[in-house]
Amino acid sequence: MRGICRDGALALGGALGWEVLRRRLRPGPRYRPQERPPYREFPHRVLVVGGGFAGYSAAMELCRLVRGRDDVGVMVLSRENYFTFWPMLPGIVSNDVDARNLAQPLRRALIRAGASFRRAGLQGVDPERRVVRAGGVEIPYDHLVLALGGEPAYFGIPGVEEHCISLRGIADAERIRNRVIERYEEATLARGEVPDSRLSFVVIGGGATGVETVAALHELVHGALARDYPNLHPRRVRLTLVDRNPEILKELDPALRRVARRRLERLNVRILNGATAREVLKDRVVLEDGREIPSENVIWTAGARASSKLDELPFPHDGRRGLEVDACMRVRGFEDVWGVGDCAANVDAEGDPVPPNAQAAVQEGRAVARNVLAAIDGENPEPFRYRPLGQLVELGSRFAVNEVLGVRFSGLLASLFWRLTYLYKLESPHSRARVAADWLLDLFTEPAVAQIRR
Repeated sequence: MRGICRDGALALGGALGWEVLRRRLRPGPRYRPQERPPYREFPHRVLVVGGGFAGYSAAMELCRLVRGRDDVGVMVLSRENYFTFWPMLPGIVSNDVDARNLAQPLRRALIRAGASFRRAGLQGVDPERRVVRAGGVEIPYDHLVLALGGEPAYFGIPGVEEHCISLRGIADAERIRNRVIERYEEATLARGEVPDSRLSFVVIGGGATGVETVAALHELVHGALARDYPNLHPRRVRLTLVDRNPEILKELDPALRRVARRRLERLNVRILNGATAREVLKDRVVLEDGREIPSENVIWTAGARASSKLDELPFPHDGRRGLEVDACMRVRGFEDVWGVGDCAANVDAEGDPVPPNAQAAVQEGRAVARNVLAAIDGENPEPFRYRPLGQLVELGSRFAVNEVLGVRFSGLLASLFWRLTYLYKLESPHSRARVAADWLLDLFTEPAVAQIRR
């Protein structure tokens, strides 16, 4: 009898321990569904427009800060019910990552944190009445956080919008991969008798996105496709990187730039620095110096601007840099409107421009949450202080160039660091597990590539 009691106590203790662990790993929502107050009933309503890195971080941080309070309601308005995990986007091109795992769900995470979520496109803002129009309804606010993101900038170059694929999200990454497969199918059907322009791929823009994309193209061509199309030699495919700057990856340390360039050259990527596109035609790219690159497959990563949606809103903004905000991220002339991320011309406490990247957007989102709460509580907001942690650039699945807190390293170790870092930063636990499983399986299997035509 004593043994039975002891075993029962051990079983009960184990069950309780497991429940504690489960709750730690999967914390419950701030409100149960039947207890949840409507957003409109909160004394202070904070509406975040945009569900990217900046908007999501702002909402999650604000929910964390007001977890013990019942006077602040948070709602996120976004045209999609997910946000794209941008750092891994080129992995879709190389078939290294499943596109579904980069679509980080918004609704469940926000609701569990205590926020409301509505999927709708922004139609307008009435700052006098403090309402936002979206999806045919009006949503009130006491504080409005605009995190509308950015979009490609084409600089008035003829033919770019018509003939280039701009890497704006998951669908575009899939489109690039499918374009490569389509060209392979055409060349196989024609027994290789296709013009060189069909198998020439040009990436315009030598920043991190452009470099990672051209490396991903090489990985796709020399990896899965080489096995699936044995009659088409991978060297028939020409990869060219065009950059108007004297060196690629200008945001990195010069030593790492040189390492990255040598790596791409070993992959037979042709790099044209100091080259600017004058015009993009259906079958070629014309450069400012008159040179022409035959290609029917041009990918644009050369520039970005603030969301053009700002043109429809009654707030001061620069057409390219975005909302005019002060050092605390308040939109100039409006005490209750804030701007973060790529849609705002943010500067740090020293007056230096904040770079338009994911780590800056996350820091801005968290900082604006603290400032909004300070304004609600009658305190003074603090100037934003950007703390760059470094830059990670992957050039294929086994090589990267990293600069982290002043430490520079490259190669396979840097690639492992890149993967572990971004695996940790994925918001969805399911995506984290699936990506890790895919990477592990790739070590032992040869994943095939399929084009799903719609």
